[in-house]
Amino acid sequence: MSRDFAPPPQAEVDADVTRALAEDIGSGDVTASLLPDAPDIAYLLCKEAAVVCGRPWFDSCHRRLDPAVRIDWRVAEGDRVAAGTVLATLAGRSRALVSAERTALNFLQTLSGTATTTAAHVDAVRGTGARILDTRKTIPGLRLAQKYAVRVGGGDNHRMGLYDAVMLKENHVRAAGSIAAAVAAARDWHPALPLVVEVETLAQLREALTAGCDRILIDDFDGASRREAVRIASGAPFNRMIPLEVSGSVDLAGLRAIAEDGVDCISIGALTKHVRAIDLSMKLGEPPR
Repeated sequence: MSRDFAPPPQAEVDADVTRALAEDIGSGDVTASLLPDAPDIAYLLCKEAAVVCGRPWFDSCHRRLDPAVRIDWRVAEGDRVAAGTVLATLAGRSRALVSAERTALNFLQTLSGTATTTAAHVDAVRGTGARILDTRKTIPGLRLAQKYAVRVGGGDNHRMGLYDAVMLKENHVRAAGSIAAAVAAARDWHPALPLVVEVETLAQLREALTAGCDRILIDDFDGASRREAVRIASGAPFNRMIPLEVSGSVDLAGLRAIAEDGVDCISIGALTKHVRAIDLSMKLGEPPR
């Protein structure tokens, strides 16, 4: 799990942009063709408080249509900005600026929305030691971009997909016959991968702690059961060697209380699933003074 702001490889960013521009421009921007193809300037305005995220995608959109465009950012990736902040100014060809505008804003609004929401959740648990994790509940085709935005907002990434960690849930345990058997099979087949076990009862928690794994997900535990889970995992003979993760029925209002129960991680699908785009606009001309 990383807080590294490094975006996905440029090839991945460019692939996202290629798909997005193709669906918007198609065979050509018929409205932009009415504009004189002359040098022009523009500015990017943020209309609400936000965490800025998505600059690589924004830049790629504009440079794809005008390789000579100049983009002067006034804020860094991950900066918290107030409403009314001019984020950047641009200088390029008028048609390209207008044609790239919506696609570039779509990326920046969506990823800033994810980063801003994540930052609010991270702020809510600050000082408790609990980490905020994302899930696989992402917009199709934007998995790497949204998980990057979670990191920009101060959160951590859970597994990227079905290939980089083993997560044993109810169906896997049922098929294996027990948590211990499922853990043993997972270690045999994928010894190098992180192993997460989801439990639904305190008895299953004890079984998972005994079998051993890299993290235990306590799913939909109420407050009393959650605190008892922390007590069991922290006591002998387990001595808090396996981190506990909370998932399910987590909202911002109740987040602090969950963190104060002593869990290590809280995974929240809403970071990437319930995305509200940040209100941004790009206008031709000089920015307001």
